[in-house]
Amino acid sequence: MQQPPGIYVEILIRGDIEDVWRHTQRPELHELWDLRFSEIQYLPRPSEAEPQRFNYTTRIGFGLRISGRGESIGNREEATGRRTSALKFWSADPKSLIEEGSGYWQYIPTENGVRFLTWYDYRTRFGGIGRLLDRVLFRQLLGWATAWSFDRLRLLIDEGLPPRATFRLSAIHACSRLAIAFIWLWQGLVPKLLRNQADERAMMAASHLPTGLLPVMGLMEIAIAVCAILLWQSRSFFLLNILVMAAALANVAAMSPTYLVAAFNPVTLNLAMIALSVVGYIAAAEIPSASRCLRKPPRESP
Repeated sequence: MQQPPGIYVEILIRGDIEDVWRHTQRPELHELWDLRFSEIQYLPRPSEAEPQRFNYTTRIGFGLRISGRGESIGNREEATGRRTSALKFWSADPKSLIEEGSGYWQYIPTENGVRFLTWYDYRTRFGGIGRLLDRVLFRQLLGWATAWSFDRLRLLIDEGLPPRATFRLSAIHACSRLAIAFIWLWQGLVPKLLRNQADERAMMAASHLPTGLLPVMGLMEIAIAVCAILLWQSRSFFLLNILVMAAALANVAAMSPTYLVAAFNPVTLNLAMIALSVVGYIAAAEIPSASRCLRKPPRESP
């Protein structure tokens, strides 16, 4: 099996290089924004000439943790102001897919800020199964987590948004979007496609639409559920959802007003969907996104 390429992530931070360096080199600040690490602890070293060793811990849920160790193997600053920090890392934890690896961080001053980038690679354990799991899932997740964390750092330095706040906003956005997607999926699949419910047919008839279109309406609602996930980065989806819900509620009020006072009626459902959309739209304004990062080195100009 061919060795996959290392992980590369780059982002432009419109801040001072000293500020970027401080938030990435001080462990108590680093662990705040980096999704890959829950705790980072520098170990005492006999002298400044010795590598700086550290322990790291990552929480993986259900009370489980993965621990490992690493060391800084050198920092370099060039006359241009470019800085490079190299390190290697390893883990003896049997739960860790990563056995050992190495990489670097680079800080490149520009007219617009600092190009902050990383490249790293690692060797997995568990033989062929570990390499396969890394290729199809783990490496993609780790690259995404790195990019998401870099944008979280950008929001901290450029916008002054605390990492905990951006994490909570991301969770609120995710809950809102997933709830909306689930409701659209349920409404399209269960009452329209699986049950062909009488109330659904009655409302279509009251709207002067052929009841034979009910499966088509179900498929359209399922398609909206899929779009809610595929358009994860789009805030405009929430605005569109608000308009659709308001229009649907107005249609029921005009064509089938008796349903407005029924149990589990369109008033509560549609207003709840509108509220979820408002919450999601507000939260999505200031959340990290891995898509803002470069995932391949830019081509150098000839």
